[in-house]
Amino acid sequence: MRKQAFESGCFYHIYNRGVMRHRIFYTDANWLFFLQRVRKYCRPDLSDVVAYCLMPNHYHLILLSHTSALGTEVMQPLVVSYTKAINREQNRVGPLFQGPFAAKRVVEDNQLLQLTAYVHLNPVWAGLVREPEDWMYSSYRDYAGLRVGTLPKTCGVLSHFASRQDHVRFVTEYKGTRPALTGVTFQQD
Repeated sequence: MRKQAFESGCFYHIYNRGVMRHRIFYTDANWLFFLQRVRKYCRPDLSDVVAYCLMPNHYHLILLSHTSALGTEVMQPLVVSYTKAINREQNRVGPLFQGPFAAKRVVEDNQLLQLTAYVHLNPVWAGLVREPEDWMYSSYRDYAGLRVGTLPKTCGVLSHFASRQDHVRFVTEYKGTRPALTGVTFQQD
């Protein structure tokens, strides 16, 4: 049983990686299926997806919670349904993820802005692509205006910038800060 309490109206950085850092996405269809699970379980009455990035062996979600049951009503069914499907498809058994998902509450606007850039830059820092817009499995393309998706709710983050281009500049400048979230201290719930 998860001891962490979630609060409605708070932002959370939720992430996890594969057991022994192994892959969690094996085929192109797996990436899309995970996003379908996110869409299914992150219903508007429970949470808003602010940003996301799926990596070969881990995922990042930034969620705005609308419930104190974010763990049991959103994340647990999402992860369990995805794991069951992958285990069936890959003829494997046991856990897919290294343990329970991690969730850290974001307590300041500046943290949210830096965290969103951090999440979107993961594939660049991992050497998978040169620019964040080249990675299809993140919400960065929605933020940069290169895709009109309906999953991420970008307006809260983008409202802190005069334009999308200003946000793109912010992310570009942030690219050189890897690996730390500079000036960001998350409150562990």
